[in-house]
Amino acid sequence: MKTKLFSILAASALAFASCSDDNPVVPPVKGEKDLVGEIKTNTTLDANTEYTLTGALYVESGATLEIPAGTVIKAKNGGTGIFVLVKPGGKLIANGTADKPVVFTSNSSSPKEGDWGGIIINGKAPLSGPSGVVTQNTTEMDSNVKYGGDQPNDNSGVLNYVKIEYTGARMDSNKEHNGLTLNGVGNGTKISNIYLRYGADDAIEFFGGTVDASNIFVENCSDDMFDFTEGYRGTITNAYGIREKGFSDATADPRGIEADGNFDGNGPTHANQSDFKVNGITIVNNAADIVGQDGKVSLVMNKEVFKIRRNAKATITNAYVKFGAGTTPYVLIDTDGANAETSIQYNFDPANGLDKAKIVNPVNATLTKNNESKGADVSAFTWTGYKFQ
Repeated sequence: MKTKLFSILAASALAFASCSDDNPVVPPVKGEKDLVGEIKTNTTLDANTEYTLTGALYVESGATLEIPAGTVIKAKNGGTGIFVLVKPGGKLIANGTADKPVVFTSNSSSPKEGDWGGIIINGKAPLSGPSGVVTQNTTEMDSNVKYGGDQPNDNSGVLNYVKIEYTGARMDSNKEHNGLTLNGVGNGTKISNIYLRYGADDAIEFFGGTVDASNIFVENCSDDMFDFTEGYRGTITNAYGIREKGFSDATADPRGIEADGNFDGNGPTHANQSDFKVNGITIVNNAADIVGQDGKVSLVMNKEVFKIRRNAKATITNAYVKFGAGTTPYVLIDTDGANAETSIQYNFDPANGLDKAKIVNPVNATLTKNNESKGADVSAFTWTGYKFQ
């Protein structure tokens, strides 16, 4: 497959003249182009062009796709077949600014979660697996693409000041696209200032790897806000997740954090189980419970706020949780199956019964309520334009 960057409307050339009032410089006309296929050589997009993602776009090993600040990419409303996938050895550099973020969105006139598949980055960093074996897995999006390896410092590029919305198309009940999927991504990769909104599955999921991430804001995702699995070993700094009043498109078990030590619990004896840190996190649920025809609550919009299981070890500090009116806090923290060295320092707004929410801790993890924990610093998310209450 060849890369196709078809010009639908060619950008006009600059009309250069003198800089007098009578002959001002004419700015470039904004063009349009389609994105689909394979990026096999280093390619830089043009911020003055509006791009449409019309199919699967692959960044091949050895190639770099650079997306300048202010670039907008609108994905065709095509579900599972529309996504951006970076192969191991490839790089995506989407380096926006607070004033000019890089935007990935839907081209639908009535956009909604699940319109397109999101961004999948595959690296060569370690995963959980049998001891002494360099483990690889195949991405859920393309069984021909493997990720993982023995390079914790692997570099898959830069994502900075990036907005990703209306993602999460589902292939079946067990395989779904997330907003941002990080498969075996190494800590040479820079992930910061990410705004994920309206996704039909997890907002962001880490499948193994060692990449760190900071200033991650999640708004209205259907499943988990932050998901860690398959031996993830990194640090998340300053994270905020919210489900707003009126949002109801949830899966059967939406959570704030869901963490597995190994992939789907199928490797309880594997080496390199997940061992990650979260420094500063706020989880807010203002979405009312879904009530069935019998009048009983059939779904709680945060089934467990923090679910640590399958031998995962989590060290979470400065966590804050808030539930709004009309919501039911089911379980605040559940460490059933977690590594006993898990440690969570938390605080919560006691309104709406959150002070009565269950804490399930059969492994005797260190759970400490700290009234000084205020959660994420929301000033880091001013650039998103979100109106915090």
